[in-house]
Amino acid sequence: MFVSIQPHQIAAHRDLLRATFRLRKRVFADQLNWEVPVIGDEERDEYDELGASYLVWCSEDHRTVYGLLRLMPTTGPTLLHDVFHATHGNSAALVRADVWEGTRMCIDEAALRRDMPEIDGAKAFSILFLALCEMALGLGVRRMVSNYELAMSRIYRRAGLECEVHGHADGYGLRPVYCASFEVSPEILAGLRARHKIGGPLLVEAPLRVVAEPAEGLAA
Repeated sequence: MFVSIQPHQIAAHRDLLRATFRLRKRVFADQLNWEVPVIGDEERDEYDELGASYLVWCSEDHRTVYGLLRLMPTTGPTLLHDVFHATHGNSAALVRADVWEGTRMCIDEAALRRDMPEIDGAKAFSILFLALCEMALGLGVRRMVSNYELAMSRIYRRAGLECEVHGHADGYGLRPVYCASFEVSPEILAGLRARHKIGGPLLVEAPLRVVAEPAEGLAA
């Protein structure tokens, strides 16, 4: 199941969120060796305390987390602007109420192999992107933006996302970091569902609280 967690729902999902922070630690600190803040067996940073929302793919009993993504509106503090500004040249087009940043996207491949062996890693990311589109539409978001290393672009293509690359920069690690965004719309959601043969909604815990009004003539 896919659960959306907004700031006003944090207390109700505290145990589930702690499970997501533990997965983040295993992926980003232990496996990828990123320089991220670790507290005990959890990875969490200052943005988790600044009104973040979360998309969590978990078991029905909420005990196992299969994948997750953190969402932040670009009108407030974000890694996109505070840290990775060189990747997009401080683009003003990426500061809008209906443009949100997605970060800390990851999956638990071992848990997926155990519980859903028919879903490989690339397919899991595609499903996570589909659920993200559902959540974004519910929030009034019309474009998602993120920073990534080049290898991730293959995951985007396989998922069926048409990304607009805003730039890239060195100096953040061993490889260049890119910035790209993709549009979110009912038509794009329908196309992703058809592509991945998923007929109904993935996000089961609704309704969402709309926090960004749709805007006409979105530029990115």
